[in-house]
Amino acid sequence: MLNIIPVMDLMNGIAVSGKSGNRNRYLPLKTIFSSNSNPYSIAKSLKMSGANELYIADLDIIEKKGHNLDSIKMMNSVIPLMLDAGIKNLNSFKFFLDFAYKIIVATETIESIEEIYKIFDKFPKERIVVSVDIKNNTLYNSSKDFNLSLDEFKKELIAISPNEIIFLDISRVGNKSGINIELINKFKEFKDKLILGGGIRKEDLNLIENLGIKKVLVGTELHEGEIPLNSYKL
Repeated sequence: MLNIIPVMDLMNGIAVSGKSGNRNRYLPLKTIFSSNSNPYSIAKSLKMSGANELYIADLDIIEKKGHNLDSIKMMNSVIPLMLDAGIKNLNSFKFFLDFAYKIIVATETIESIEEIYKIFDKFPKERIVVSVDIKNNTLYNSSKDFNLSLDEFKKELIAISPNEIIFLDISRVGNKSGINIELINKFKEFKDKLILGGGIRKEDLNLIENLGIKKVLVGTELHEGEIPLNSYKL
């Protein structure tokens, strides 16, 4: 069965939610796991509800508007975190290792493919999660020095051989649009390593499991109570 990994985005000290990666329209998160948007309270409740891992994106760091590292370190003491802090290079990866168990190396923010190789040469694979960020069916990156296509990056992943690979369709985040089967099939040889995210609905879970994928990132439908955490947990 699938292992549900809850998703939480942080901004200005609170948990927030939004649609399609449009960070200008994020609002305080409303969740069945807490009466407020305090990230530490939500993390504790998720742990008590059976979650064994939590995906956190610090949007303030990614947008260079501050950070939520005190909250993140507290949450990591309660439940192991998989942290997206906008990693750009080897040095930033090393810094954030003090705050979360796993650090995400996302194509959205990494400076170059060379920096990914440096990270894997220096640190154990157990601490590294590569995120393949997709927007409008293409590989998403903000650096002029990272100009690989999705197919070219796939070849690099084969060479690097990470333990875990997030496949995140940013265009579908928060809008319950379901999964993109065509794109997922392009990465089917990584199915044992894939963590699927972006617009996942309850009705998608059986199909995802049939594809051989073992982990999914779920935000909106989990926090709204549409997908029960324990029903699909390994």
